[in-house]
Amino acid sequence: MDQDQLIGAVEALIFVSGDPLPAKRLTEVLDAQEEEIRSAIQALSERYLQIGSALQVMEVAGGFQLRTCPVHSVHVNRFLEKKRKSTLSSAAMETIAIVAYKQPITRAEMEAIRGVGVDGVLKSLLDKRLIKVVGSKDVPGRPNLYGTTRHFLEYFSINSLKDLPPIEDLSETFSSVSVIEDGGDIAGESSEEQPNEGEKQNETQSSDQANG
Repeated sequence: MDQDQLIGAVEALIFVSGDPLPAKRLTEVLDAQEEEIRSAIQALSERYLQIGSALQVMEVAGGFQLRTCPVHSVHVNRFLEKKRKSTLSSAAMETIAIVAYKQPITRAEMEAIRGVGVDGVLKSLLDKRLIKVVGSKDVPGRPNLYGTTRHFLEYFSINSLKDLPPIEDLSETFSSVSVIEDGGDIAGESSEEQPNEGEKQNETQSSDQANG
């Protein structure tokens, strides 16, 4: 097929895929070289730009996807009646940031950094397919280890974990998170979460000593 036909075929496949479509898969379906596929995608992107299209081709999560341009986000969000990332609480954003930068990581290690229990937040992130169990730690009890998913990359519009900003610039991607350091705390604790069991025991002991 000629260049125009290839561009049209690439556009059609990316459109019907929905999920990010890897270049390798496009080469298999269209019987073309990856260089030809990427050239067609570049030409398609330039065509959208020239006509002022509301769509753009983005490379996210290891594949290509059609998305609306940011300039139309207000109208899109109004239509959907919610912002795309508004479903994550500040506590969830803090926890997903910890997982992203510290993975693989156990629940206890997350709680040690945050200073509060993460059971509820962890379940929410698992349900949203932003994190997953990636193994178990070789310590007594063999606790689960958690890591981010491909859907995490898609959700935050990044192509790979290498595209994550430096820890010092976390606020650009995880708006409610400040800086994570080994063994440190994270600013912006959620008032909705309860102290973990260790904190409860310490509070009880302090209260008993005071009463004694």
